[in-house]
Amino acid sequence: MRFTIIGIALIFTGFIILGVFGSQYQIASIESNEFGTCYEYSDDMPPQEINCSFKLFDQTVFFALIIGFIGAGVIALIKGVRGNWDNKVNPADMVGPGRQTENSDDSDKD
Repeated sequence: MRFTIIGIALIFTGFIILGVFGSQYQIASIESNEFGTCYEYSDDMPPQEINCSFKLFDQTVFFALIIGFIGAGVIALIKGVRGNWDNKVNPADMVGPGRQTENSDDSDKD
């Protein structure tokens, strides 16, 4: 169950980060394919021409990070579905209703 929740959270995080910041990294591909020159934009200065390989490298690292989040989430989901370690709990470590203890057995006999 833990791995299933972790997997869902990682996949959700990957898609949220991609949705929020992904549009900034798409610009590098469009600029390099269509125009051949890339620009860095800032609020207080005019656009400055930069080397497109730097922007494409940043884009590649960003998408690798997103793929890492989503891939880790998928692996966690697979482990959560295939695993049975949540069911393998020692009887001495069990807590909650329905747990049989030595003290409750003695009090029931009296």
